[in-house]
Amino acid sequence: MRPQEVLGRAARLASSGLLLQVLFRLITFVLNAFILRFLSKEIVGIVNVRLTLLYSTTIFLAREAFRRACLTGGAQRDWSQTFNLLWLTVPLGVFWSLFLGWVWLQLLEVPDPSVVPHYGTGVVVFALSAVVELLGEPFWVLAQAHMFVKLKVIAESLSVILKSVLTALLVLWLPHWGLYIFSLAQLFYTTILVLCYVIYFTKLLGSPESPKQQTLPVSRMTDLLPNVVRNKAFVNWKEAKLTWSFFKQSFLKQILTEGERYVMTFLNVLNFGDQGIYDIVNNLGSLVARLIFQPIEESFYIFFAKVLERGKDATLQKQEDVAVAAVVLESLLKLALLAGLTITVFGFAYSQLALDIYGGAMLSSGSGPILLRSYCLYVLLLAINGVTECFTFAAMSKEEVDRYNFTMLGLSSSFLVLSYLLTRWCGSVGFILANCFNMAIRITQSLSFIHRYYQKSPHRPLAGLYLSPVLLGTFAVSGGITGVSEVKKLRHREVA
Repeated sequence: MRPQEVLGRAARLASSGLLLQVLFRLITFVLNAFILRFLSKEIVGIVNVRLTLLYSTTIFLAREAFRRACLTGGAQRDWSQTFNLLWLTVPLGVFWSLFLGWVWLQLLEVPDPSVVPHYGTGVVVFALSAVVELLGEPFWVLAQAHMFVKLKVIAESLSVILKSVLTALLVLWLPHWGLYIFSLAQLFYTTILVLCYVIYFTKLLGSPESPKQQTLPVSRMTDLLPNVVRNKAFVNWKEAKLTWSFFKQSFLKQILTEGERYVMTFLNVLNFGDQGIYDIVNNLGSLVARLIFQPIEESFYIFFAKVLERGKDATLQKQEDVAVAAVVLESLLKLALLAGLTITVFGFAYSQLALDIYGGAMLSSGSGPILLRSYCLYVLLLAINGVTECFTFAAMSKEEVDRYNFTMLGLSSSFLVLSYLLTRWCGSVGFILANCFNMAIRITQSLSFIHRYYQKSPHRPLAGLYLSPVLLGTFAVSGGITGVSEVKKLRHREVA
């Protein structure tokens, strides 16, 4: 396969991954709005935090390192050894599902059966669904290695959509089933996902004349099963050692990525109802950030990386390119600041109304409004950080990136500690405040780099963060008017 062809397929794979992520979040957004009208917030909290964490942790520990190691091999590898290594994810998944299932049932706080029935069944089925998904791992890696983009899109979209339909129907018809609904839907999702890959390769390998079949390293389905060959190692030990290296490297990343859920689950800083409310508000707020700001960040990172020479002083580069980059950065900062302030000002005033429309009294009457108001401030910081970091990572040298990553590791670790302390002090809003603090530190570091980068040049892109007094006054007046309007509405409701 020519490099240009590989690049094209990789680009399509990346774009499809982004589209799938947006699709999944939109479906989750709509589904949560529906089920909130039929089920309690405690059940939502158990499913979206406790059981989802069990599933994602089992999947991560059993397969993540194997995926990364087996996708880095060259074209000349012995695929039978790679498949043998991948099949080890199944017994590993069984081990982790049993161990973590025991932890979830015996060591963690068990919810009141009268509020959240069938918790034990939920733990067992979610752990089982993780093992079922691991059965498709050899097929998934083979598809990814040969960049079967359509297969990934169809399989994951179909499984998510069918899961959502099944969940909605069961919630509508049998709401008293409680966790049975989500357990059955989760097992259905993983089964459909695996079947899509198995059926696809069964049909493909059954068509010898297919061009795609001729590019595969296997000719029949049995070639994908574990296979012991005499005078040959069962696995490629180079890949096995690489797997262990990736596991050590990514274990901390998993802890930090799911940090909020681990703090909620193991430290009991929030009750199950508050966990459910926090997760819903977090999904609601992050949907805006991902749909608006993430595409900008990803697109302009590529732009800055192409225009600027990494690790080279601004005065030593083509001044035309440096000037263009400065103008674009200033415009992006202005756009991010204006969009973030707009969301913050109007979101702060209308958070309660938005939650009432989205989830009814369950969301709008408790801690939901203050959570969403705090998240509006976090969205402002996310917008600015996305722009500053996309420039910073594109212009930094490799050594500077390594130092920055080391700093990020320290910040992420401090985030876990700060999350615990702040949630003990001010409840679920403490998670958002900890995120705001973490994001403010990252913005400060990026702004410091940008200032140093352009210090010896005539360009001042950070001027994009300065707003005119008239514009600031407009935001202040808008915030005051909308705030007063919201207070009057609340008083009118109380009187009524």
